[in-house]
Amino acid sequence: MITVALAAAVRSLPRAPGLAYEPKFDGHRLVVIRTVDGVTLQARSGRIVTAAFPDLAAAAHHLPAGTVLDGEVVVWHAGHTDFALVQRRAAAASAARAAVLAQTLPASYAAFDVLELAGLDLRSRPYERRRTLLVDLLLPLGPPLQPVPMTTDPELAETWYETLPASGIEGLVVKRMDQPYPAGRRGWQKLRHTNVRDAAVVGYTGTARRPLALVLVLPVGDETPLVSSPLTAALRTEVAAALAGRTPRTSQGATITAIGLGEVPFHPLDPPLTAEVRHTSTRHPPPEVLRLRTDL
Repeated sequence: MITVALAAAVRSLPRAPGLAYEPKFDGHRLVVIRTVDGVTLQARSGRIVTAAFPDLAAAAHHLPAGTVLDGEVVVWHAGHTDFALVQRRAAAASAARAAVLAQTLPASYAAFDVLELAGLDLRSRPYERRRTLLVDLLLPLGPPLQPVPMTTDPELAETWYETLPASGIEGLVVKRMDQPYPAGRRGWQKLRHTNVRDAAVVGYTGTARRPLALVLVLPVGDETPLVSSPLTAALRTEVAAALAGRTPRTSQGATITAIGLGEVPFHPLDPPLTAEVRHTSTRHPPPEVLRLRTDL
């Protein structure tokens, strides 16, 4: 299993000599491993997802043996990346279904690092050198394998941050040019748009088969649980799948106040799940659930 580098959240754009800035794509973290025997695609969790992305696996066969890439798999739709469509690709239940989805929802791979090349481990090399090797490797191949954009200009990075969200870019990742690959550590920095946060899912309303909303503890505020806005149909299906197989906790009449509804019953979750939510600095309107963080 390849242990990937992580990023610590920051509240403002870091500015210092020797920093590099990359757009942060809204997709699934994916490690591409090309060996002499074939291609393996690994999720951040370590789960092997090669069968779900046959189009990327086929493209990765053009890489030299002994290559390991770190990046994000995305699906473009109507001019922007769509995380729900990436989820559909990742959830393909059979090889036949995966092949159909590869045709109708082709995936792209936004590579942001090369960890191994032609059998040589590059993780101890500085990012600047790894970046050069990554670009030299992927530019001749072209899509669907491509390097993420990068700049050392903080003004351009700030422009990306302000203008690219409409394309599905959720922020920036900041790295030091002289930095080795920080496997398993939060050695990078990430600046995300401030109304998007990861929240703990400590319960749900409705039933396990048809959840209606999530009970959340936000990473800011007084840690009082809040009820989300109603889940979309796609999210209800996703949450129901995550709840399947869990032993239900006895709620014993647990209730919580939902905006516009008053006291409603809910089912506690222990251990909690994690969800990405959009919210303002006030409690109105309620937090909007964007996705479950099944990659954590």
